[in-house]
Amino acid sequence: MIPGKSTRYALYAAIEMAAAPADAQVTAAQVAQRYGIPVTVVAKVFQQLVRAGIAVGTRGTGGGYQLARRASELTMLEVIEVFQPARPVGDCSLRGHPGRPCRDSRACRLRTVFDEVDEQLRNTFASITVETLACGGRMGTAPLANTFATTL
Repeated sequence: MIPGKSTRYALYAAIEMAAAPADAQVTAAQVAQRYGIPVTVVAKVFQQLVRAGIAVGTRGTGGGYQLARRASELTMLEVIEVFQPARPVGDCSLRGHPGRPCRDSRACRLRTVFDEVDEQLRNTFASITVETLACGGRMGTAPLANTFATTL
């Protein structure tokens, strides 16, 4: 379960919302510029985050997005699952047939390895909060919040 592009963009957006000052709104344009992503793509990501209840949006001048709850309560896994839902139990991670359970899952050693790796990734993503990411947890660049003071 390696995050795809939309998932990574959603994580970037969540990090920026978490790092923003309490009353500040983060715009799609800010995230797009910061990470070199088309603004239309970021806008769609924000729409999905709002629909999922992870973010709230304000329209109009001075509008933007904020997290719907505290960053310390929001995990990477919750953001990831908006874009990459968990695979249903019994679905083979290797065969590429959603909804079709494996006929011989006990004999498939490779599937067992992939399932274990997937579970470890999910557990890791569930253990990391967006707050941790926003505070510099293994991120190479500073979030937008560090640029707010210079632009205000």
